[in-house]
Amino acid sequence: MTGLNVVDHPLVAHKLTQMRRVETPSSQFRLLLTEISLLLAYEVTRDLPLRDVRITTPLTESDQPELVDDPVVVSILRAGNGLLDGVLQVIPSARVGHVGLYRDHDTLEAIEYYCKFPPMEGRTVIVVDPMLATGNSAAAALDRVKANGPASIRFLCLLAAPEGIEALRAAHPDVAIWTASVDECLNEVGYIVPGLGDAGDRIFGTT
Repeated sequence: MTGLNVVDHPLVAHKLTQMRRVETPSSQFRLLLTEISLLLAYEVTRDLPLRDVRITTPLTESDQPELVDDPVVVSILRAGNGLLDGVLQVIPSARVGHVGLYRDHDTLEAIEYYCKFPPMEGRTVIVVDPMLATGNSAAAALDRVKANGPASIRFLCLLAAPEGIEALRAAHPDVAIWTASVDECLNEVGYIVPGLGDAGDRIFGTT
């Protein structure tokens, strides 16, 4: 599928398996998520635009590449913050925005309760959320981001369901998706199967 990037890396696969285990405690789950997000961050930023700048090394002057602009990272609260920590370790100069969304358990629609963004006009924006399930929250977040005029948007998640990918591609066909795994399906209440449960609950130890 055009615009879908599955990060096929042995360390990502291994760490994801540990995260899926029901007996993995929140402390270990958080650590594994940070470690995976570091690896995913390298992939989602692989083709960021560069420009040559003149610098002075200890030996000579030289033309060397640097990022044209630091990207903006937008976390979909609350679970997105689990990916955010690792991404910021790779690009600590990135500006950060947050959009708070929760899923109505009856309709599965996304309800917004918070939104605060840095300036993002003309910049690359990376939207992060561990789970792409129904796609409703991701699509709503991307609507908000697009209203601020970014140059391009990338969506980064840990797991994706085929239904969520299809929904997001229908709503935002110009947004590429990066994920560690495309799982089998959604169950009757909108959870990814085999999945890993509710990412937010497992990150924060809530139920």
